[in-house]
Amino acid sequence: GIATGFVYSRVKKQNFWLMADTILPSLMLGQTLGRWGNFFNQEAYGGMVSLDFLKSLHLPNFIIEGMHINGYYYHPTFLYESIANIVGFLLIYFVIRKIQTKQGEQFFSYFIWYGIFRFFIEGLRTDSLYVMGLRTAQLVSIVFVIVGIAGYIYCKKYGKPAIKA
Repeated sequence: GIATGFVYSRVKKQNFWLMADTILPSLMLGQTLGRWGNFFNQEAYGGMVSLDFLKSLHLPNFIIEGMHINGYYYHPTFLYESIANIVGFLLIYFVIRKIQTKQGEQFFSYFIWYGIFRFFIEGLRTDSLYVMGLRTAQLVSIVFVIVGIAGYIYCKKYGKPAIKA
């Protein structure tokens, strides 16, 4: 998607960073909805937990019942990720956007936020792929954080001034 956006911005002679800063925070809202698809499909859940644990989270019954799969209860990682995406959206849209001084800061803030919370959520999942004994999704999350930090620093040093609405 990012590569397509980059090519599109070049073809249409648009500012890629402005476009990316505009789109990426909203992408987090889309990811929030997408995670609910994991819930309804009963996939991408975490390790086993007790019914008491789920009740201690004060979850609605339909979520607790949805996490009862093949006779066991599981971590609702879809919910954790949904909440993290909403918090990330709120932080980027209402805080980072307000203090942003250079174009691209919202874009790279997304990478940092998403990489951090996804690293921890992937640690709860039971259906992970492994490479050399490490969870592939956690490795990707680390790359997201590194790219996000490097890109944020680059934008701060060399970026164009942010366009305030």
